[in-house]
Parts: sequence; structure tokens; C-alpha cells
Amino acid sequence: MSEEQAQQIGQRLRSARRQRGMSLRTLAGLSGLSVGFLSMVENGQRHLDRTGHINALAEGLRIAPSELTGQPYASADPSATSAHEAIPALRLALMGINLGLPPDQGPPIGPVSGLAERVAEANRLYHACEYGQVAAVLPGLLGDLHAAADAATGPRRQVLLRLLADAYHPACTLLLKNLGYTDLAFIAVTRAAEAIAELDDPIYHALSGFFHTHVLMAAGSPVQALARAEQAADQVARHLVTPAAHALLGELHLIQATCLTQDVRRSGTERTHEVHQHLVEAADLAARTGETKAWHLNFGPTNVGIHQVSLNTDLGWHGQAVTAGGVVRPQILSAPGREAAFRADLGRSLAHLRGRDAEAVASLLAAEHVAPQRIHANALVRDTVSDLLDRQLPTHAARDLRGLAHRMGLQL
Repeated sequence: MSEEQAQQIGQRLRSARRQRGMSLRTLAGLSGLSVGFLSMVENGQRHLDRTGHINALAEGLRIAPSELTGQPYASADPSATSAHEAIPALRLALMGINLGLPPDQGPPIGPVSGLAERVAEANRLYHACEYGQVAAVLPGLLGDLHAAADAATGPRRQVLLRLLADAYHPACTLLLKNLGYTDLAFIAVTRAAEAIAELDDPIYHALSGFFHTHVLMAAGSPVQALARAEQAADQVARHLVTPAAHALLGELHLIQATCLTQDVRRSGTERTHEVHQHLVEAADLAARTGETKAWHLNFGPTNVGIHQVSLNTDLGWHGQAVTAGGVVRPQILSAPGREAAFRADLGRSLAHLRGRDAEAVASLLAAEHVAPQRIHANALVRDTVSDLLDRQLPTHAARDLRGLAHRMGLQL
């Protein structure tokens, strides 16, 4: 993170704190961070580059984490720009769709099989990090699914409601994790919950909880997110009759570990133990399911390994993150988004280890190569790139890093 960016984040933190009429000591108590650390952050003397710290401060101030980090960022990548340009149409689709309303007049929607193929393609585009394309297809897809569901009854309607839930998944995660529109992501998960409420399927009801957990985390409330994930996991655990149910339970263990990692107010020992326990549970389930695409996710041993790297990185255990990453082969998932996240987190940890700056640059470049749209919009990657720009690097690494910074829209 550059000095200028550190100053900007510090100014945002001070402004938000003063608007709340809150003292440094009060915010320190709410966030679990020291008064001295917060004072240095506000003065641009310390970097706010850990997810747990950002979320703890956002929760204490009752604001979204993006208010501190400045997301969503405008990227120099034109394909990422196209995703943001598609948001108005998606926003209108989300705001204008309600189950039970008569469908608009239009051409025939076609058979369920065609809609299922479109849902699968939207999820494929999301996992391939083709954000502009998926943002463009979602409004029409969601509209057609709602119209078809409104016109259907009996088993056909049940199938269409499941397809709606599956279509809202890429809408939620695209808006939330990759573009920074937390409010629209909340609308997406609410619409998904409306569809799922009609289903007599406890696993789909737990899937709704999985969606909500992501939104609560992004909104800066890891405690509430953890409670929602625990509720969903308990529901799945009572109905473990299919491989897909085991996969969803595994994903819920992973997201509980993430919630605990972000909740910096817990004592280090307690948090460490619980995070480890959830990873163990997820690994046991992954050994049972193998690599699976259930729920349009990527659960399995590889994704558990990817989470081990990301959680260690966010906890500041950078050596352990790099060690854990040494045995992960993310490319076997054929999911560019997950591979890019893994290589980005590995790069972030390498940047904290003495003498490994060039490796950090190489890992960040590899992440960009796999999924440029995802990396260019990632706040923590941007901070790492800015920080590396201020260091003495080998000539080739410095040249490559400047190119990455330019493509991310960072000022050199």
C-alpha cells in the first residue's frame, strides 16, 4: 500500500469515526484493536491491509467495509468496466421482479431444459470470471425464469424455483465479491429466499442461509454471519442423505471458518481452535465427496486447501499460508476464479516474508493471468501491489509489477 493510499484509508476511518461521535478508545473497544494502532492508521503511519481488521472496524462503525477500502474500484480493464456498465439493467431486474406478478408479454420462453442450460452457462461465466458477460445475461435470464415460474404449477414450478435459486447464486456473488454492490447482493439473496421459501426442501433452505452468510460478511458483521452459517449447517446435518448435501455442509464449514477469522474480537486461541476444527470437518467431508460441482460451487479437497491459504493469510500467518499452498493444485478445478484467489492470497503472504518479494510479484501476475477482472478489482491485492512498488525489486520483477499496477489503474 502506498503512503497516499494509507493516508486516504486513514482519512476515511477518521471521518467515519467522527461522524459517529466516537472516540478512538471507544472504537478500539468495539473492534478489538489498540488505540495506538488506530491512531497510526488514521495518520497514515500504519497500513490497514488485513480483512479481519477492516471488517472489525466496519462492524464497530456500522458501515460497509467498502467505506474504508474505497471499493468498488474503477479498473483500467475495459472488460471489468463492461460489468459495471451492465449494473443498471441488473439493478432494475432485481428491483422489478416479484414472484406472483403476471409475466410481461413477450415471446415464448421455451422448455425448462433450455432455461437450465442458461443457468448453467451463467454459473460457468461467473466461475470463469467473465463478469461483463454474466452481468449482461442475468437480467434476461432472471426475468425469463420468473415469468416461467409464474406460469407453471406443480412439479414444473418446483423445478423452475430451484433454477431461480441457482441463477441468483452468480448474481449474488458477482455483485458482492467482485463488483462491491453489497446492497444489490442483499436484494439478490432476498429474491432467492422468496423462491426457496416455496420449496419443501431443507437443503435448499440451508442454501439460502449460505447466500445470506456471504452478504452479512461483506456488510461487516461476521458475528451475525457466523450465526446464520451455523443455523444452515445444523439444518443440513439433519438431512445428510445425498452427496450434494455433504458438499453443502462442507462449504458451510469453510464459510464458518472464514467468519471466525474475520471476527477479530475473539481471543486468538479460541478463534484458532475453532477455525482449525471447521477446516478439519471440511477436509473430512471433502475426502468423502471428492471434487464436486454441486450447487455450482467447487467443493472438494482442493477448495479446502485454497481456504487454508486464504485463512492463514488473513490471520497474518504468512509462513503457514505459503507452506499450505505448496501442496495445492488449483488448476484441477477448472475454475479460474478459485485459482486466481489462491494465487493472489499466496502472493499477499509472500510479500510479507523477507526476501520473497519477487515470488510475490510472480504469484500476483499468475493470478492476473488466470482471472484479470477478479484481480484488478480486489482491494487487498491493490494494496499489496502498491506496497511492493515502494520496494527494491530485481529489474524484471519491478518491470512486471509496474505493468500490473498500470493495468489495475494505479498511479505510478
